[in-house]
Amino acid sequence: MEERTPLLHYRLATSFAPNPGDVSEGPRLQSAKDAPRSASPKLGVMFGVVIPTLLSMFSVVLFLRIGFVVGQAGLYQSITMFVVAYFIITMTVLSICAISTNGALEAGGAYYMISRALGPEIGGSIGIMFFLANVCGCALYILGLVEAIMFTFGVPEESTAAFTGFHQMLPSGYWWCLLYGTILLFLCFVVCLVGAHIYAKATFIIFIIVLTVLASVFTSFFIMGPTVVILPEASLSNSTSRRTANYTGLWLSTLKGNLFSNYTVDYTTGGVMNFARVFAVLFNGCTGIMAGSNMSGDLKNPSYSIPRGTLAAVLTTFIVYNLLSLLAAGSCDRYLLQRDYSFLGDINVWPPMVTVGIYSSTMSAAMSNLIGASRILYALAKDNLLGGVLAPARRTSRSGNPWVSVLVSWLLVQVVLLAGKLNTIAGIVTIFFLLVYTAVNLACLALEWASAPNFRPSFRCFTWHTCTLGIFGCLVMMFLISSIHAFASIAFMLLLWMLIHYLGPISNWGYISQALIFHQVRKYLLLLDVRKDHVKFWRPQVLLMVANPRSCMSLMTFINDLKKSGLYVLGHVKLGLLDSLPTDPLQSCYDSWLSLVDHLKVKAFVNLTLADSVRHGVQNLLFISGFGGMRPNTLVLGFYDDCAPEDGLNSQLFPSLSFGSDVVCPTADSGQQSAFFFPSVRRSEESKYLQEEEYVSIIADAVKMGKNVALARYFNQFSREDVLGHQISAGPFVDVWPLNLLHPDSHGYVNICSLFLLQLACVLHETRAWNHARLRLFLCVEAGCTLPEDEEMKLRKMLKELRISAQVQTVVWDQVVAMHWQRQGGREEEDFLQNERSRQGEDQDGTQMFPNNTSHLTDEYICAVNNLICCHGSPKPAVRFLYLPHPPADTRYYHVYLHQVDLLSRDLGPTLLIHGITPVVTTDF
Repeated sequence: MEERTPLLHYRLATSFAPNPGDVSEGPRLQSAKDAPRSASPKLGVMFGVVIPTLLSMFSVVLFLRIGFVVGQAGLYQSITMFVVAYFIITMTVLSICAISTNGALEAGGAYYMISRALGPEIGGSIGIMFFLANVCGCALYILGLVEAIMFTFGVPEESTAAFTGFHQMLPSGYWWCLLYGTILLFLCFVVCLVGAHIYAKATFIIFIIVLTVLASVFTSFFIMGPTVVILPEASLSNSTSRRTANYTGLWLSTLKGNLFSNYTVDYTTGGVMNFARVFAVLFNGCTGIMAGSNMSGDLKNPSYSIPRGTLAAVLTTFIVYNLLSLLAAGSCDRYLLQRDYSFLGDINVWPPMVTVGIYSSTMSAAMSNLIGASRILYALAKDNLLGGVLAPARRTSRSGNPWVSVLVSWLLVQVVLLAGKLNTIAGIVTIFFLLVYTAVNLACLALEWASAPNFRPSFRCFTWHTCTLGIFGCLVMMFLISSIHAFASIAFMLLLWMLIHYLGPISNWGYISQALIFHQVRKYLLLLDVRKDHVKFWRPQVLLMVANPRSCMSLMTFINDLKKSGLYVLGHVKLGLLDSLPTDPLQSCYDSWLSLVDHLKVKAFVNLTLADSVRHGVQNLLFISGFGGMRPNTLVLGFYDDCAPEDGLNSQLFPSLSFGSDVVCPTADSGQQSAFFFPSVRRSEESKYLQEEEYVSIIADAVKMGKNVALARYFNQFSREDVLGHQISAGPFVDVWPLNLLHPDSHGYVNICSLFLLQLACVLHETRAWNHARLRLFLCVEAGCTLPEDEEMKLRKMLKELRISAQVQTVVWDQVVAMHWQRQGGREEEDFLQNERSRQGEDQDGTQMFPNNTSHLTDEYICAVNNLICCHGSPKPAVRFLYLPHPPADTRYYHVYLHQVDLLSRDLGPTLLIHGITPVVTTDF
C-alpha cells in the first residue's frame, strides 16, 4: 500500500486556525532611543516583506484546502470566493500601506499602528487579544504537527504487527504526544531565544523548501499520467463506499464535471457544507497579510518595502491559489477532491515531498506565532498598560532580544498544550486576528476622517471607502465563521478596554478621538447659524467671572446646574500688560484651571485674559468667548461686599486646614497628582483691587452689549450636598421675587426681566439634581387694591401657559410701599411720570433707558423690603432669585446703586440678583 500523507491533522485545516504570519515585533513605544537596536542587518523588500507574507498566506492551506474548496464549491464558485476574499483583504492591505507610509514607522506591526492611532485602550485590548491568539495559534500548530508525525511514524494503538510499517516506531498516547509537542515547542523556543536573525534565516530555509514543494506540485500535474488513488479509511462513510477515485490528468471532461458546486458531507467534521462554511475555511487561508508590516523595525525603508512587498505577496498568492484550483478541477474527479484532501501528495512525482512541505510550513507557523507573541508581550510591557504586572517582560538581552517575554510566551504555550485538543478554540483565535484587521482599517479610517494635517501618507491608493469596506468585510467574516465566537471576542475586547481605561496610565501618544471631535465640532459650529436662533430653543449660556477659584467653589457647581446643557465658561482676568512681560503668563495657568474643572466635575470651558483692568478684561471675554452661535448670553459676577472670602478648595480637600496657597490633588483618571496653583484668598484687612464704580461699570457694559446679568451673593453658604441630599418628599425650596422691589411704583409682572427670572428658576428646577425642588413665586399686592385676585389669576394663567409649576404666594406690602411714598412726600408728579416713561423704555429696549429713581429710595424702605423677604422665607429656601434693576445712567450714582442692592440682599442666604434683557419664553409650540 502506498505511503500516504497524514490525515489526523485535517481537522486543523478546516477548523479556521490562525495563520503564522500575524506576529508583532513589538513597538519602540516611547521614542526611538528607548528601544534596543537590533544587531542584525536591515532587510529589504524580498527578505523582509515578501517571504514572510508568502509563508504566512500559504502555510498548510496550500496543500490541504485546495481540494476541499474545489470539490465542494466547484471551479466557478471557488474563483468567486477567492475574488471576494482577496477583495476584503486587499482593502485591509491598502490601510496597512497608508499607515506604514505616514512618516517613520516604529517596530510593532498591528499593535503599534492601532495603539498609536486609536489610543491605549483599544490598542491595548487588541494587543492582548493578539498576544493570546498567537499563543493559542502556536500550540495549535504544534499539536497539528504532532498529529501529522504520529500518523506517519507513530505506532497505531489498535493495530497488530502485521499491519505496522517499519517506519512506525514512535509510541502513541496522550503523554507521549505531549512529550513530542514539548520537544518541538522547545526547538521553537531555542530559535526565538537566540534572536530574530536566526528566525529570519530559518524562515528563508523553510521558504526554499515550500517553494520546491510547490514547484513539484505544479510539475506533477503535467508529468503524472492517469492513475487510481486509494482513498483514506477516514473518508469512507460506510463499508459500501468507493475505496478508490480517479486522477485523470488534465482533461476537458473532468474540468466540465468540476465547474459547478456539489456540497456534501465533510468527512473530517461530519458536517454538511454550504457556501458560507466553505468560504469561511477558504478565507482563513487568505489571511496573514501583516507579516511584512510586523517586520517594520528590521526593514531598511519600511515606507518603501511594506506597500510593494505586501501587494506583491498578495498578488502572487492570489495567482497561485487560482492556478491550483484550475489544475485540480481539470485533472481530478469530484469524488477524489471530496474524499481525499491530501490528493496533492498522492499525485506527486515523489509523494513524501508534500509531507515535507506540510511539516516545514507547520513548524514555521509555530515559530512565527511564538516570536510574535513574545514581541507583543514586550510591547505591552514597555507601554506599562497593565501597571507593574508585566514589568519583568521589559528585560532584554544585550542584542535587544526580549528573552523574558520569549520565556513567558513559551511557558503559556506549554500550558495550552496540556489541553491536548484545540479545535474548540481555533475559531475564536481566527476571529481575534480578524478583529485586529478590523481595528487597522478603523485606525486608517479615523485618521482619514480626522483630516489631521500630519496624516499625509505617500501611499495614496486608498480612501475612506476602502477602509469602510475593509471594516465591513472583516466583520462579516467574523460572524460568518462563528457568530457566537464573534460576540464573545467583541465582549472580551470591551472588557479589556474598560480594564485598561480605568487601571492604565495616561499616555502621551495623542488621541484620535480628539481630532475627530475637533473635526465634527468645527463642522457643526459652522452650521449653528445665529440668525436662526429662536426663543423656543433658548438656553442659558453663562460666563462666570472668577477672581479666585478658592472662594468660588460652591458657585461654580451651582452655575453648572443652572446652565441646562448650555455653554458654560469660567472667565478670569489677570492684571498686567504683555508689553512688560517676557512671555504670556496665562499659558502656565491653564493646567491648574482644567484640573480644577475635572475635580469639580463641571462641564465648563476655561477662558483667561490679560488686561490692564478688570473692566477691560471682562469686556474682552464678553467679546471673544465662544464661537458662532455658542456665545455667552449671561454674565454672572460675584457680589461686591465687605465679606472676607473663604478658601473652599482647601476645605473640600483637607477639612482640617483653614487656608493654604497650593493644593495637590490626585486625579481620578490616572491616579497621578495634579496641583492647583492658585493664590491665597484675600484677607479681610487687605484692600480690594476692584472699586465700586468699576464693578457697576462692568454691569452696565454687559447690559449695553446685550447680555443678561446675574449677581451671586452668599454662595459661600451654599452646600450642594446638604441641599440636594434631602428626600424627594422634602425637597428644597427655590424662591422667586419677580417684582422690581427697588422700583415700587412699577406695575405688573409680565416684563422681560421678570420672565427671565421665572425662566432661570424653571431651568434650575428641570435639571436632574433639582427636579424634586419646589418653586415658590411671591406676588406683592396692596390690600387696598381692588384687583388683587385679578393679578393673582393673571399670574397663574401665565404660569400655566408657560408650563411652569410653582406655588404662588400673595404678599401684602402696603406698609412697605406706604413708607416709600411717605418719604417721597411732595415729590412732583413729573418725577413719577418720568419714572414711568423710564420703566416703559426698559421693557421695550433695556439697553437704551435707565431708571432715575435711585436717589429717591431710602435705606429705611430698602431695609423694610429686605425684612419682608426674610419674613416670607420659611421654610428657608436653598436659593433666592431677585429682580436686579438697571444701573443708573449717571455714573455719580453708582455707589448709591450698589449700596441699595447690598441692603436689599443682605443676610438672605444664597441669592441671585438677575437682570434679564433677552426674551426667553413663549407660549407657542
